[in-house]
Amino acid sequence: MTTTPLIAAIGLVLAGSAAAQPGQTPGIEGKWLTDDGKAVVVIDRCGEEICGKIATVLDKRRNVPTVDIENPDQSLRNRPIVGLKILSGFRADREGWRGGKAYDPKTGRSYRSTLALDGARRLVVTGCILFICRSMIWQRLS
Repeated sequence: MTTTPLIAAIGLVLAGSAAAQPGQTPGIEGKWLTDDGKAVVVIDRCGEEICGKIATVLDKRRNVPTVDIENPDQSLRNRPIVGLKILSGFRADREGWRGGKAYDPKTGRSYRSTLALDGARRLVVTGCILFICRSMIWQRLS
């Protein structure tokens, strides 16, 4: 039996729609450039949750720390910045990823945080303390 181009095209459309069912959250995994352009963060699955680690520090100025010097826990201040988990505990819902924490190694502070895709190449990272929230836009690299 031969397959006509029309039947093959319909099969491809159906296969593509099966991979992206309505209500499913698109993938967030990949490399992301932070809003200030100073680091690349790799976001991936950590068991049932989503997490992110600093993969590369792009800021090569002389005074940029290479360890987690601002951490409030003195015993953690020697952790290298590269490889540092800065996003943890996120779970997918209809609007994005919620229930997580974002850690800012520049200040040593952690924030309640949400993640939401804005198209395929932009990630809105929102961190909150009490009722004060700030959003940043990260750009997808891969």
